Amino acid sequence: MIARTFSILALGCPLLPLTGCGPSATSPSRALPPAITSAPPTHARPAPGVTARIHLGSEVLAARNFDTLAGKRVGLLTNPSGVNSRSNSIIEVLHAAPNVNLVALFAGEHGIRGNILAGREFKDHRDPDTGLPVFSLYGPGPVRVPTPAMLAQIDALVYDLQDVGCRSYTYIASMGAAMDACGKAGKEFIVLDRPNPLGGLRVEGNLLTPEVQRMRSLVARWNIPYVYGLTAGELARMINGERWIANPCKLTVVPMAGWRRDMVWRDTGLPWVPTSPNVRTADAPMHYVATGILGELGGVNIGMRMNRQFQIVAAPWLNADRFAARMNSYGLYGTHFSPYRGRSSTNVIQGVEIHFTDPARATLTAVNYYVLDAVKKEANRDLFADAVKRGANFAMFDKVNGTTATRLALQAGRNPAQIVQSWAQDEAEFRQRRAKYLIYP
Repeated sequence: MIARTFSILALGCPLLPLTGCGPSATSPSRALPPAITSAPPTHARPAPGVTARIHLGSEVLAARNFDTLAGKRVGLLTNPSGVNSRSNSIIEVLHAAPNVNLVALFAGEHGIRGNILAGREFKDHRDPDTGLPVFSLYGPGPVRVPTPAMLAQIDALVYDLQDVGCRSYTYIASMGAAMDACGKAGKEFIVLDRPNPLGGLRVEGNLLTPEVQRMRSLVARWNIPYVYGLTAGELARMINGERWIANPCKLTVVPMAGWRRDMVWRDTGLPWVPTSPNVRTADAPMHYVATGILGELGGVNIGMRMNRQFQIVAAPWLNADRFAARMNSYGLYGTHFSPYRGRSSTNVIQGVEIHFTDPARATLTAVNYYVLDAVKKEANRDLFADAVKRGANFAMFDKVNGTTATRLALQAGRNPAQIVQSWAQDEAEFRQRRAKYLIYP
């Protein structure tokens, strides 16, 4: 039964009080409860100005003296975002732990040190800091999952990566593919859980349509909305439980302590480490969702190579004041657009800078489509027609959207509000379907 293929490990108190557990609660010598599979109890939201204290899955594991890894040859799938609240890398933490036998590192897109640009493949190599082998899950060629030869060297594969809570971010595709490979090879898969930086309440977008599901793209691997409101551990449980992989694995989730669904990253008090070269700040995941789809269409500048990645929408032919007024007229909740004027590498550009006044509830995905509408109304530019003139195709745009229907509707001049409203059934269905996999209140 799938219900028996995962377990959840808990710290001494399932969720830490907002003031934090005292030393006795995090001491390895404290008696700890057995594995649990139900959601921890609810705690109240902290008063304004109070920083909630979060213990990451890696810290819960350390407080248990790494008991889950005892006697196992351990592989680790991570990158520089896999750090604890003191900015210590999980690579160094596990490598230094006397009772952990870390034997190999696994790296997805951007590499084990996070310095490889999006889409660039890399080979297996040896990590210069630890001397451990690094197995590439991003090429060369078709290699995107751990091979049998890689997995033969380990008993359990630990996953500690910070993703951004968006379907098109490839880390969650790598996670599920690794789970499938572990299931086939009879290896345990262990998720050290981390916050979803967009929070656990927000769900936005359509589910994948059949034609996109058949593509099996890394940017559209799982049948979830564009913004899905799950932690990595919760999503792993859903991938396993819904049999989205051919070989469900023995899954162990080491949960966080203290995280709640109403928290975005800035509520956690945790340091932000860039998850990839263009997602550099704690607010970058929100901007990534708000403008990243536009980036797949082109025709406007979204801040790349300007140190404003995903934060602006600008072009030489836009008027900043009129464009900002138009974007604000849509009344997108929790989102404000200020006039922006600057210079790219080749042009003076104008447009808007995006600000989130209510980060936990602000409209994100819809911003992409309202920008297209505003560009057409304020500048009489059709970015789809411009793309056709450039000889571009829309394959990646459709994959990221999870459907061809959105593009076709936009090309036909459909109101963006109608597109957003069309998501309602998929969002409601997903919320109901995901409920049994939730760990946190």
